[in-house]
Amino acid sequence: MKIDILTLFPDMFAPLKESIIGRAVKNGKIQINVHDIRDYTLDKHKKCDDTPFGGGAGMVMMAQPIASAIESVDPEHKSRRIFLSPKGRVFNQNIVKEYAKLSDLLLLCGHYEGVDQRVIDLYIDEELSVGDYVLTGGEIPAMAVADAVSRYVDGVINEASLNEESFSGGLLEYPQYTKPQEFMGLKVPDVLLSGNHGEIAKWRKEKAEEITRKNRPDLLK
Repeated sequence: MKIDILTLFPDMFAPLKESIIGRAVKNGKIQINVHDIRDYTLDKHKKCDDTPFGGGAGMVMMAQPIASAIESVDPEHKSRRIFLSPKGRVFNQNIVKEYAKLSDLLLLCGHYEGVDQRVIDLYIDEELSVGDYVLTGGEIPAMAVADAVSRYVDGVINEASLNEESFSGGLLEYPQYTKPQEFMGLKVPDVLLSGNHGEIAKWRKEKAEEITRKNRPDLLK
């Protein structure tokens, strides 16, 4: 899978070079390219934003630099072009799996008060939100999308791990424990030490249902 990220702040994406995603990139399982929108502006001062027509607070990202960046990075429109925006459909695990089936993603990070609507109308396939709140820009949402989708690319993570995590079966994940068996007076549940895989599976399912009922009852509807 190839993921192209368009942003005014490319240095914010250093975390994608670390841990599981970083190893996946080094091993050629995924390709993540971060593009600086400022490299595509025609303004000699690298300006990419201006005041909004109609007035209002803040600045709006200009159409030309973004359009030129998209045309350069994805000239044949092979990518699913996504604008990270609070106005989009809300990101969830089903969308993760949907995107993971694609070969190319392009993520556009807005900033300030947003981007010129004409860019969205002409170049973007869909808007995507990571939740009902507003951030300073689309960089953190883009990282979340890139991370979540990359995990489902073949060879990035063990398939068994994907089958036993939150949302995989419509439930949140059960509690996990490791050594030592006792920590600050709290012991690992006896069933996990029993070696009885049937009872362990039953316990995990019960705990998953209990946690889901407590924290996300909407998932049980």
